[in-house]
Amino acid sequence: MNRSARIIAFHLPQFHPTPENDEWWGKGFTEWTNVAKAKPLYPGHYQPHIPADLGFYDLRLPEARHAQSEMAKEYGIEGFCYYHYWFGNGRRLLERPVNEILSSGEPDFPFCLCWANHSWNNIWQGVADRMLMEQTYPGMEDHKEHFEWLLKAFKDQRYITVENMPLFLIFNPGEIPDLPNVLSYWRRLAVEAGLKGLYLVGVNYRFRADWDPRSVGLDASTWQPLPPKDGHIPSNFFGDRIKRFFSKAKPHVTVHHYAAVIDRLIRKSSPPFPDYPTILPNWDNTPRSGENGLVFHESTPELFRTLLRRAFSLIKHYEPEKRIIFIKAWNEWAEGNYLEPDQKYGHGYLQAVKEELQSSFFEDNK
Repeated sequence: MNRSARIIAFHLPQFHPTPENDEWWGKGFTEWTNVAKAKPLYPGHYQPHIPADLGFYDLRLPEARHAQSEMAKEYGIEGFCYYHYWFGNGRRLLERPVNEILSSGEPDFPFCLCWANHSWNNIWQGVADRMLMEQTYPGMEDHKEHFEWLLKAFKDQRYITVENMPLFLIFNPGEIPDLPNVLSYWRRLAVEAGLKGLYLVGVNYRFRADWDPRSVGLDASTWQPLPPKDGHIPSNFFGDRIKRFFSKAKPHVTVHHYAAVIDRLIRKSSPPFPDYPTILPNWDNTPRSGENGLVFHESTPELFRTLLRRAFSLIKHYEPEKRIIFIKAWNEWAEGNYLEPDQKYGHGYLQAVKEELQSSFFEDNK
């Protein structure tokens, strides 16, 4: 374990065809479909984002999963947090990569899971009038079935733990009916299955910044704020060329300079409850949402380094095992937040992580 911080990167398993995506979006659809067709929406807009070293990979291939893990390991990433989809009654999506990681024992790289408990609709296209897969919560029998599947992952020797308990994240904890009783039930099932317990973290992207996750039975939170999509345009964009463009585009994309929103992307100080930073290398979801998207303009590895240093400062007083920083994400290419090398910055974001891990050494709390 790195004594500076435990860097865990969210990992999106959307890079392989599925029958559902074939039906909803067209034959052969993967996340790369949106990435490859993206175009600049205003002068100076960095699009499309094209991968470098790892190319347009397919996560059905063990070679692709191995290459990702080797690269992450080289730059100090402790492990991946794979998005996990359970819609109720045993219905899952994008399950193949994690299923094969569990069954094969490869790659030999730590991981945990984040239950992405939200419905799927066509919001990726900037609208939400078509329900594709509804997130449901049928009751305790379903929660039991869900836990029994999760137990296969929790007992894997590669699974990331905190205080010897499997680390499990819930993306939208506020949507789960009777959440405290569900979590208590899961903790009891974990102990009955021979585990020490569970370490449960709620993703806070809808609650107030002062929301205490312990109030609903969670152990900790990770705060993930984003500016609203409100049509904001930086004032220095209003040269003649930019002004002419935006006068014709209604609605138009929301744009913020990355440097201008850094203070809004991370806490200024640690809250009085366990909370781990989630930091963004960048954000640009226009490949999915087009004119309805949100863009962080002119993100650079050096600006990301500033955010990373602030994250270190928020966790330095934690005991070593709980010095956790989440990065969103390893590979969310169609939202523009990724660490993987691209044609513009190469390994720049990864290098920032590696160098800051090496320079931010903390003494263990006594």
